[in-house]
Amino acid sequence: MNKFRTIGVSLGLIAVVGCAGVGPSPGKPELMIVGGDGKVTVDNGNFVLGPPGNDVVSIVDIGTDPLAPKIIANLRLMNSIFGPPTNLAITPDQSLALLANSMDWQKDGAGWKSVPDTKLYVIDLEATPPALIDTIAVGKQPSGMAINHAGNLALLANRADNSISVLRISGKKVQLIDTVQIGEQVAHVAFTPDGKRALAAKFPGNKVAVLEVNGEKVTYNKQDVAVGLWPYNLDITPDGKLALTADNGASGRSDGSVDTVSIIDLEATPPRVIDKIVVNEAPEGLVISPTGKLAVAMLLNGNDAPRNASFYNRNGKVLALRIDGKKVTRSNEIEVRGLPEGAVFSSDGRYLYVGNYIDRDITILRVEGDELVNTGKSLELPSQPASMRGRAR
Repeated sequence: MNKFRTIGVSLGLIAVVGCAGVGPSPGKPELMIVGGDGKVTVDNGNFVLGPPGNDVVSIVDIGTDPLAPKIIANLRLMNSIFGPPTNLAITPDQSLALLANSMDWQKDGAGWKSVPDTKLYVIDLEATPPALIDTIAVGKQPSGMAINHAGNLALLANRADNSISVLRISGKKVQLIDTVQIGEQVAHVAFTPDGKRALAAKFPGNKVAVLEVNGEKVTYNKQDVAVGLWPYNLDITPDGKLALTADNGASGRSDGSVDTVSIIDLEATPPRVIDKIVVNEAPEGLVISPTGKLAVAMLLNGNDAPRNASFYNRNGKVLALRIDGKKVTRSNEIEVRGLPEGAVFSSDGRYLYVGNYIDRDITILRVEGDELVNTGKSLELPSQPASMRGRAR
């Protein structure tokens, strides 16, 4: 969850705790990484912190059979809900996965407390089974992450440091090469398709920072775009013409009020917001289809509120937004399960996988035209899905 994502966990412990074998498939499996949090439960609007040791990061094949995805490995790695659902990424060639642990866990009297962590885990997806191969120190409370189309550069938003880490990717080696100071909290970051710019969501500042990228040099020239309240996540269309922001509202919690998705014209000089779409409350996860024709926003819908609140709902929702050139309009809204956080489109844009934190599972939706349809299929997980990503594109 947004507001509380100032928590991290550094067990330094990894073990393969389960591995469901995947049979031979005609072609390379399409992978998704799911970051599970086994420490934090939601109880009547409160986030209850339990002991560490039960987080599980799952590597899932969604390509061999999109309606019956298979977990090919479970890694005992610390992961936190207190950070965006985008604190992890897969390289375009699916050789590596990166996972940033936003928060560490410390004993606090009889209970536990969270403090910013600085760990970035590097996972070899080509190992059998996938395995941790390196741990890198980055900024404090590393959260939203992006890998460029070339697969040789990653950016990582450090919420507690008000900065962005720049990471070189060379084969299986990942190295911190620079840190860009933003001066205020940033929750997520995304590359433009050509890799020449990046956008960073300035969560409390209600703005998006525009970064220039020249090779491995990333520069922030204080150019911002004013968007909606509390922009938490963002994504960019495959043609690089538009960016969409999830304006989370209420400092990352449900409050019963509607919120917005801002539409940024990246071809304008300078980039500017050209429209805002009113959505149901608290959009958190946001992702654009590889087709560029559809975007989806995960709506908390009061799942994180006390049960006696007038705006409480047991289940969350997913809102589909149709994209036609630079015009974005509402399509349909579909109910999923409790506290939808991350989401991943299949590479062909035909399926959408939504992680339901409270229910420890993934809802599988099908894309029909510009609408979402519930397939009735789901995937049970060994831990509560706090974050999800497919391969970078």
